Amino acid sequence: MITYNPKTWFQFIFTFHKNDSFRTLLPSLLALVSITAILVFVEVNYFDIQIKNITFFHQVIGFILSMLLVFRINTAYDRWWEGRKAWGSLLNNSRNLSIKIDTFLPKEMKEERKLLLLLISNYPFVLKEHLRDNFIAEEIQFNNSFTQEELAKATHKPNYVAKRITDELSKLQKNGAIQIEHLLLLNEEPRSFTDVSGICERIKSTPIPYSYSLYLKRIIFLYVITMPVVFAIDFKYWAILFVALIFYSFATLELISEEIEDPFGKDDNDLPTDEIAAKIKVNVEEILSS
Repeated sequence: MITYNPKTWFQFIFTFHKNDSFRTLLPSLLALVSITAILVFVEVNYFDIQIKNITFFHQVIGFILSMLLVFRINTAYDRWWEGRKAWGSLLNNSRNLSIKIDTFLPKEMKEERKLLLLLISNYPFVLKEHLRDNFIAEEIQFNNSFTQEELAKATHKPNYVAKRITDELSKLQKNGAIQIEHLLLLNEEPRSFTDVSGICERIKSTPIPYSYSLYLKRIIFLYVITMPVVFAIDFKYWAILFVALIFYSFATLELISEEIEDPFGKDDNDLPTDEIAAKIKVNVEEILSS
């Protein structure tokens, strides 16, 4: 995710990063501008087409299309924001669980505390790569009680880690290290971990309906491909600028929507799950290592 200062207007206007939509659309933009320029030249020099209000159809369709795009990007942003709230909940619940364990579990039980620290701090790293259909063992810390081999065998790795946390807490209660009422309080956070995982999986596995996405791309294509012909008649050489601006506006909104509707990848506008996972690890270690 790109970190920026929202108050630096001129930096936004004149700075282009590697995944900027302008760079992505530049080849299509140049092709469309070239086609428009040729059509305008031919119309001005070889034809004298006298048709009034020929752009009326595009005005109506443009309004409808803008409404569809507003709905599209709002829906995509809702998915992005729901994912961010889920990861914020994971951060808070990791802290809460660590504080409760630090309070309820005797200080002399160092091995048990170390294992729970390991499991809680590893969970966000396992979850973020699970959402990317990936597994990076180098990011995860292991010991004799929590090995790489056992985690690698698990089909759903976040569930496995959450289950291990619950199992360890249950063992501590059975051994008398913590009270039953403490266990009831501690069980809320591992359950919330699974809830966060489910929310993120729902966002990832439920894209925008195919028919809606197909219709939107088709209408954008038809609108853009007919613009040079229609605008050349009414606006002459000004049509080159108008066509370029309208195409850039509509196409950019669709590109942004496509990028943020699945916010768990590594695109510039995706959620900073790597940074959040690292923050959780630091916070948990600070609490349980004290």
